Amino acid sequence: MNKKTIIWGIIGCGDVAEVKSGPAFQKCNNSELLAVMRRDSQKAKDFAGRHRVQLWYDDATKLLKNNNINAVYVATPPSSHLEYALKALKAGKHVYLEKPMVLNKEEALVLCDYVKRSANKLVVAHYRRQLPIYLKVKELINSNTIGDIKFIDLKYLKTYDSSLDNNWRLNSAISGGGQFHDLAPHQIDLMYHFFGDIYSAKGFSSNLEGNNQVSEIINGVISFKNGIQFRGIWGFDVPEYLEQDNCIIYGSLGTISFSFYGDEVKVTFNKETKTYNLNNPVNVQQPLIQESINYFLGKRTNPCSVEEGVIVTTIMDAFTNTIK
Repeated sequence: MNKKTIIWGIIGCGDVAEVKSGPAFQKCNNSELLAVMRRDSQKAKDFAGRHRVQLWYDDATKLLKNNNINAVYVATPPSSHLEYALKALKAGKHVYLEKPMVLNKEEALVLCDYVKRSANKLVVAHYRRQLPIYLKVKELINSNTIGDIKFIDLKYLKTYDSSLDNNWRLNSAISGGGQFHDLAPHQIDLMYHFFGDIYSAKGFSSNLEGNNQVSEIINGVISFKNGIQFRGIWGFDVPEYLEQDNCIIYGSLGTISFSFYGDEVKVTFNKETKTYNLNNPVNVQQPLIQESINYFLGKRTNPCSVEEGVIVTTIMDAFTNTIK
């Protein structure tokens, strides 16, 4: 096996792997995608055929026994993330682990402890850290473009998505807690990535329809150790006219604003607004996957560590453990 090449196996070649991530493993430098696994053998075979992947399996154990594979991308639903991540590390593989990292803080601490004792490495797939729009936001923050950061206001409000009826994302035993657990990890991770260590996080959540499985409305506040304050609200069943996707960073001299599903960053300074238009790559996870490969090969530090994943998971638990 070429020690200068990361040879991948994917466990869970579903929708996320189709465009967002899967093809990136074949496009990155020093990277090769050798095998994919899905419990439905026909779907695994179909994915392998369409994406020109040499091997396919319907059993993760068989993939992990392939000694040519030295890294695994775990892209299954969250309820099996801990299981497969531990099995991959025990099999001597590096791991690139989809978000949410695990179901809750307890699982996060188990994984963190094991990674610390493992000879192998793990990266959490908070891929937005490496996308152009968020690199620009971090650059603007670090260069004091809007002066001293004071607070952040995040609003993510969407109408109910009927396509998710009977979807695993609305089953808390599988997803960890609904659409919030599917979407918010990226957003919360970016706040931590931008503003640093956290002093405290508190929140409230509810489900007005009386379904205690998942959070429908979530309010959360974070106090960062540097004094910066964050407040966020997420809603997943609002009227269409109330829909919002906006994050505003308030500084002593102006503001930075962006949406999580847009391609613009707006900076307002001295009553003037400058807009930056930034395009994502077709395979949006490719930049972070490349940095993960570089980390696995010893060329850089971890681009998103399990310890950082524990922080994000802890915040999510703090925001949602009051569901009523």
